Amino acid sequence: MPSRVNVGIIGAGRIGRLHAGNLALRIPWANPLVIADICLESAQKCAAQWGIPGAVQDYRAILENPEIQAVIVCSSTPTHSQIIEDAATAGKHIFSEKPIDLDLARIDRALAAVERAGVKLQVGFNRRFDPNFHRVKELLAAGKIGHPHLLRITSRDPQPPPLEYIKVSGGLFLDMTIHDFDMARYLTGSEVEEIFAIGGVMVDEGIGEAGDIDTAVVTLRFKDGVLGIIDNSRKAVYGYDQRVEVFGSGGMITVSNNTPHSAVVSDAEGVHAPLPLFFFLERYADSYIAEMTEFIECVRQDKPPSVTGVDGRIPVIMAYAARKSHQENRPVKLSEIAPL
Repeated sequence: MPSRVNVGIIGAGRIGRLHAGNLALRIPWANPLVIADICLESAQKCAAQWGIPGAVQDYRAILENPEIQAVIVCSSTPTHSQIIEDAATAGKHIFSEKPIDLDLARIDRALAAVERAGVKLQVGFNRRFDPNFHRVKELLAAGKIGHPHLLRITSRDPQPPPLEYIKVSGGLFLDMTIHDFDMARYLTGSEVEEIFAIGGVMVDEGIGEAGDIDTAVVTLRFKDGVLGIIDNSRKAVYGYDQRVEVFGSGGMITVSNNTPHSAVVSDAEGVHAPLPLFFFLERYADSYIAEMTEFIECVRQDKPPSVTGVDGRIPVIMAYAARKSHQENRPVKLSEIAPL
């Protein structure tokens, strides 16, 4: 078992900088050696900030480095699948941010390359590692509320992303709801058979002009009979709204929003509590550390990651089913999109 895992980071944007900091400072068994970005200055700034020895413009320099055992793919979405293929061919273990790709054929090609090479691939669905949601999973698995009947996931952002991002992101179902699709599968341990989605433009007309929606409700029918509801909004004025409720034959489990503190003031004007943490970097700070810790340990101990390439593929199928349902105003079976 290696004492430390030498890592290369590909992408020095917001999420790349986050992972770089965690790998450099918070995960003792990780040893980040090089960071790459098409903007060399961004890579150099990130490397200097976190004490990473090397910064390069071309990610292939990382793949050609024999000292590097694993790569962290944090580049733009359209580049993920190609980098995964290249990294697998180079014999590197891979952590990739979601989605693997917006095209199922390219996803399948990347997963086939990973399988041929026999390397590890973990997909960055970090919310699975959130202590609150992980506890819900444990309680459900232990049968604490009997057989689940209803699952409700609320996921609302504090503000919409730039229109430039929306135009290339694949749309709300692929860039936002995809996390909730993964969470639904994770919590229930069951696959979804059918999806029905409705949505509208209620936040920003520019989002509609870009061909997307900013508000949606998605219903899910699982193979084991559980019914699910996901509601999304691009703008919740009170902060980042992340809640889960599971109702079952023997009770209910709920997860509320995380807040900066738990102090509540009651006075003549009302009862006052803090707003939710503002956005995902604050809300899921611990889960980002936990997911990367697992990946590094999987490489060290030669064990499979808990979030696989298949886990990265199925939510994309779900997103396409939701988009088709919204466009055609009817329930859509996942089998209409692709086999699971």
